[in-house]
Amino acid sequence: MAFGFGIIGTGMIAEFHAKAIADIPDAKLVGCFNRTAEKAQAFAEKHGITAYEDLDAMLANPDIHVVTIGTASGAHMEPAVAAAKAGKHVIIEKPLDVTLARCDAIIQACQENNVKLATIFPSRFHGPATEMKKAIEEGRFGTLSLGDAYVKWFRTQAYYDSGAWRGTWQLDGGGALMNQAIHSVDLLCWLMGDVESITANCSLIGHERIEVEDVAVASLKFKNGALGTIEASTAVFPGYLKRIEIHGTQGTAVMEEEDIKTWDFAEPTAEDEAIKARLAGKTETGGGAADPKAIGHHGHRAQFEDLLAAVKEDREPAINGPEGRRSVEVILAIYQAAATGQRVDFPLEKDPDLGDWSPGK
Repeated sequence: MAFGFGIIGTGMIAEFHAKAIADIPDAKLVGCFNRTAEKAQAFAEKHGITAYEDLDAMLANPDIHVVTIGTASGAHMEPAVAAAKAGKHVIIEKPLDVTLARCDAIIQACQENNVKLATIFPSRFHGPATEMKKAIEEGRFGTLSLGDAYVKWFRTQAYYDSGAWRGTWQLDGGGALMNQAIHSVDLLCWLMGDVESITANCSLIGHERIEVEDVAVASLKFKNGALGTIEASTAVFPGYLKRIEIHGTQGTAVMEEEDIKTWDFAEPTAEDEAIKARLAGKTETGGGAADPKAIGHHGHRAQFEDLLAAVKEDREPAINGPEGRRSVEVILAIYQAAATGQRVDFPLEKDPDLGDWSPGK
């Protein structure tokens, strides 16, 4: 069976979706929709597909089986729910949405309409991440002690000025955490497990005319007893590759973008040297550290392939709705902790009411 794809939102990330679809033998890009008809038409002409001025019309096309959503972060729920009701499988760019209530509405709609839902976190499909996960599951780290995520990136003021939605609570959902570091938040929680509590500080230091943070630091306690930190910024010149560090009583592994930087265990195996050799020097792009377009599409391709396999095998995708929701909950807890100056415990009972809090005040 050939799967037909429709793309909702034809901004920068849609190009990566199109490339990923083109690389999959049993996938074909069929149509696209954008609220601005001219943008949809330009994208359609470039890729030789049909541009739709009406979303319902695209969703009514029986040749479209899967939709990918790359609209502004806070505008994911409406097209996702519409797609689910139309019987289409749904792939959503991170974050799933920007509030727990909106995430839950997407998850419920997909469950009620028996369609698959995947949240885009391509870093999980990179070699270092899968090897680190395997080593944790095999107990090679001993007792996990520390888990850290560092995302020290740079974005110009022009980046934030380029779209009215950027840097807003309503449509961006936050700043350096929700837009950029969420990939690493997802990875950290996937590797270390669920979070028990958080304290945090957020600031706006390097940019103007935005509502959200460009620097954030959080201290985490995981349910397994380990501690950790998250550092995120878009105000660190010139921008550096994201980094995940996992430490335990019997081992340490450090991942920088798609490279293994450290792989040290108390009980080495014959495979360790091969892992280090195979996963060193693999990063071929800037990883988005300074240029959001400086990423590859291979992680997207792997995740799209996983969604199609989930449809064929009638299983959950590797990163489904609840998995996508988790990182949103962690980031919202960081905002709540920063706004109140208090420790925040999990799970969150509801979306935090941040009132008129601004990290720039």
